[in-house]
Amino acid sequence: MSPHLWELDTLEDAEGHLQRLDFQPFKLQNLVNGNLVPHPHNWIDSMNPKTGLHFACIPNSTPEQIDQAVKAADAAFPAWSATPPSQRSQYLQRIASRIEEQRELFAVWESIDQGKTLTRARVEIDRAVSNFRWDNSGIAFHTCGVFALISPWNMPLYLLTWKIAPCLAFGCTAVAKPSELTSVTAYLLSAVFQDVGLPPGVINLVYGAGNPTGSALVRHPLIKGISFTGGTATGRQIRRDTVDDIGKHLSLELGGKNPTLVFDDVDMDKAVATAAAAAKSRTNNIQICLCGSRIYIQRRIWSEFVSRFVSYVKEHYELGNTVGAVVSLPHYNKIRSYLSLAAEDPVSVFHLGSIPPENPEGGFWIEPAVLTVSESSPLLTDEIFGPVVTLTPFDTEEEAIQKANNSQYGLASILLTKDGARMRRVGERLEAGLVWVNCWLVRELGTPFGGMKASGIGREGGQYSREVFTSVRTLHIPQV
Repeated sequence: MSPHLWELDTLEDAEGHLQRLDFQPFKLQNLVNGNLVPHPHNWIDSMNPKTGLHFACIPNSTPEQIDQAVKAADAAFPAWSATPPSQRSQYLQRIASRIEEQRELFAVWESIDQGKTLTRARVEIDRAVSNFRWDNSGIAFHTCGVFALISPWNMPLYLLTWKIAPCLAFGCTAVAKPSELTSVTAYLLSAVFQDVGLPPGVINLVYGAGNPTGSALVRHPLIKGISFTGGTATGRQIRRDTVDDIGKHLSLELGGKNPTLVFDDVDMDKAVATAAAAAKSRTNNIQICLCGSRIYIQRRIWSEFVSRFVSYVKEHYELGNTVGAVVSLPHYNKIRSYLSLAAEDPVSVFHLGSIPPENPEGGFWIEPAVLTVSESSPLLTDEIFGPVVTLTPFDTEEEAIQKANNSQYGLASILLTKDGARMRRVGERLEAGLVWVNCWLVRELGTPFGGMKASGIGREGGQYSREVFTSVRTLHIPQV
């Protein structure tokens, strides 16, 4: 591993190094059977979202390389699954401590690699540490075998470790693949696994695009289960790729187009702040699947709420300060296309924001946009995954529920009201795996996480991950 990457543990030093005239992009290596493996094949260029410049080369791993990694995990499985749970837990604690010791290093490169602010990156590194603070003493279920763990680009280390930690705790081995857009902190994590002496082959880290790398991984006959977080289209492809392998465990945490319902009895200041936090996800640019990007406001407070909401966003969401860059040029262009579509619709109203330039210079930056659009607009139905939020009025409670549920997705919902009876009445009818009442993103990491409808299948989190990584076995022994 290049010593430069490890030595640059402040944002100032890291960004200064990337600006040097003699800078050469970092070349990442797969971790297979405990060793970093040189990559002689094709590379994927990884761009710094804040500058638009190439800063890392990501291996586009071949099916042959995936086969080697899966076989290493398969060879490591018998010994690891037989390791006492308390001893496996000790490895997890050492991994957590090592990440914690290098918190700033991980946060710096997470910020650079993904485009989020350093403040947000630190929060996510802390959550990655929490993922490994796992007490699995007393776990005694039948472990499944080798897993494919595939994580997205929006919260790279946090969501990768969200999968790795329970996989290890329950005695499974794995081949993990982070997004090819954000692989750097996974690369740093590979050194942590080496430092703490994790047995070779227990966790293998490979890099590459969905095709060929991801496809080869999920199709491999030795893979007994898949934990995937990402887009719904990819989730559907995984189901197609594995349709003939009935025994494979599937946990698919997919997209979301989450509603926020604002009733007319709310405390206006609190409601505006909560809705804005859920909609704009300060420091991560609505690049979180749980964001409430569809806000429905009861008509009696419509004018006041819209005015105060727009003012609040203007004041609190500033590019480069509290709002980061979007992850890549293709994603920038995707968001831009939706804003252009809205501008062409005579019904649309831009309360805030505008169409960003077609050819961005100096990084992939998009100002927050707040719009009212027609009921048939794709901005109301499609997961844009960027700093775009829509505002829509409603009259009755029944209408609010209908509008909220009128989506192919069912990941999360936010309900803002003072009425205790309504909290239960409406909350229990919202088609979502997670419902927040008068708050957002307040959750204990051990609670079940997952969605309904096109937002996926399965639940992960704490002991709920047992359903993913183990199988229940009943042993019948007759009395003698």
